[in-house]
Amino acid sequence: MHHPHGLFWLHPVLVCVIIAALAFALLNFGNVKRIVVGKPIRSRELHGSKLKLTWWIALPVLAADLYSSVAYGPEAGITELAPLGNDAKWMIIPITASTVLLLMILITSYIMGVIAYPNGGGAYAISKDNFQRPWVSLVAASALLVDYVLTVAVSVSSGVQTMASSYPILANHETELSILCVIVILFVNLRGVSESSKVFAYPTFLFMACMLFLIGAGFDDEVHHGFVQPVTPPFGTIPAGLTLMLLLKAFSSACSALTGVETISNAVPIFRDGKNGAIKAYVALGIITGITLLGFAYHLYVRGISVNPNNTMLSQLAGDYFGHGIVYQVIIICTFVVLILAANSTFTGFPQLAALVASDRFLPRALTLRGDRLGYSNGMIALAALASLLIEVFHAQTNALIPLYAIGVFVAFTVAQLGLFKRWIRVKGRMWRTKAVINGFGAFITGLVAVIFAVTKFTSGAWIVLVVLPVVIFIAMKIRQHYIEVADELRIDLQTVRPQKHRIVSVVLISGIHRLVVDTISFAMSSTPDVIALYIGFDDESIERMEQKWEAWGAPCRLITIKSEYRSLLYPLSKFIRRLETYEGGKPDHIQLLIAQFVPKKWWHNLLHNQTSLLIRAWMLRHKDVVVSTVPYHLRK
Repeated sequence: MHHPHGLFWLHPVLVCVIIAALAFALLNFGNVKRIVVGKPIRSRELHGSKLKLTWWIALPVLAADLYSSVAYGPEAGITELAPLGNDAKWMIIPITASTVLLLMILITSYIMGVIAYPNGGGAYAISKDNFQRPWVSLVAASALLVDYVLTVAVSVSSGVQTMASSYPILANHETELSILCVIVILFVNLRGVSESSKVFAYPTFLFMACMLFLIGAGFDDEVHHGFVQPVTPPFGTIPAGLTLMLLLKAFSSACSALTGVETISNAVPIFRDGKNGAIKAYVALGIITGITLLGFAYHLYVRGISVNPNNTMLSQLAGDYFGHGIVYQVIIICTFVVLILAANSTFTGFPQLAALVASDRFLPRALTLRGDRLGYSNGMIALAALASLLIEVFHAQTNALIPLYAIGVFVAFTVAQLGLFKRWIRVKGRMWRTKAVINGFGAFITGLVAVIFAVTKFTSGAWIVLVVLPVVIFIAMKIRQHYIEVADELRIDLQTVRPQKHRIVSVVLISGIHRLVVDTISFAMSSTPDVIALYIGFDDESIERMEQKWEAWGAPCRLITIKSEYRSLLYPLSKFIRRLETYEGGKPDHIQLLIAQFVPKKWWHNLLHNQTSLLIRAWMLRHKDVVVSTVPYHLRK
């Protein structure tokens, strides 16, 4: 197939480079890890102030997801009403105002959640404490985890697409660039939250400044040219064809700007001031996001900006005020950067939440392990891998996924608010009725938005989320069941069960008589008196030569030779092991299979050795009473 730019060679070259880099990284893992991740940090420094963030630095790191959506939230809402014509343009103001009102309710609810649950966990911690059935908390956790993966894929892809539409040279490379951005964000986050904050906080601050500057420029323009201009559409006209369902659909689409509200509550432990820092961040986030959304929507109305699939409303408004000069370019580039950085906040939220769920044994325990820099690195790698897979499958055209992840996040909002509503009724306390009313009303609204999304976007792909969530919950329940069954099976009675000696037969797999065989048989004879040397030959001549050399060497132990008609080691080895388990001397308790392995001095020498031993070790896992031991031999050259 002819590549549009003649870069047909790019993909195979990239594949070769990636394979070579992976091989080098695996064989020099320690050194590469130090360069990429940095020096390991002691466990006792986990609660030190150096690894925690002040609230004003944590704000842009954790809020990039929410604040970046001001660039497309109002547009997503009014797009639903665009077919109704010019008379519907004024409705961007009440729709955005309703979104801001819901944002304030959500932020108030999550502040109450942070006060009640200062160790983080957000919707999962709230629902786990207030609902007895584990599936309720799993609904919240699964919805958020799926949301985090989709957020990374959508944010990075939309950011790259924005740049590709502005700079055509990037067109047709969106998938590769998106995955590259995900990998860069992953590596920066693997270095720790304090390192990532140094890199990612200030671009978000710059985008906030750009948006506030744009709003200020709008008011300046209106002071000089009037708050009602010739292009301003009429206000208050009810457009023909407007239905309640269409209005609700527009409101729910605008609410896609609210994804990411829960990230701060999930990551309370990273704040230097704990819950107080999280509350300050929430208050500041609510104020600046509310001002930006309302100001942006108001200026879109005054300037009569129309929906254009090839030019975002933000781009049109900035072009109106500043032309296409340097200020416009700065705003567009900042929008691109912050859309990509929206993915970064999830690299803090996803690992924290996944570790919390995994500690309750609903996810693999590996997600609870902290890496060298004391972050949950396995969770970060899992997030990057899943998001990259989505980007590859959808070829970076993931904007269609925006309504899908909004369903999940509003399901989590609803569960969290219902949990808090139940808590205030149970615990009572100061102003409990007011708190219960706020959370009850919030649960009703967010539940309504989730239902509207599910109904109106069902055929557009919402069914995927409605299928994925039950599947994720089912898998989580199965993981927990497995861990419980393993724990029951491994549990012993400390009063009666004691270690016992076993009869062991050692089998040394040999390919000839040389230094490795000497060392391996010496080790085997040191651990047990029953040692068998096993030689598998492919023809009669090689077997006869081996037997003659063995006799000449003095037969230090029993030698058994087997002819392999099909030039395979695995099948005759398995057959011999099974026969040995019932051999004439009485059945041994365990069979120890010893395999010699080279340890070369240079990393690339590994490619020339040890493939057979790796294959045998994997194959022998099928035999439950066979212990495979590796005897290393360090090459000097």
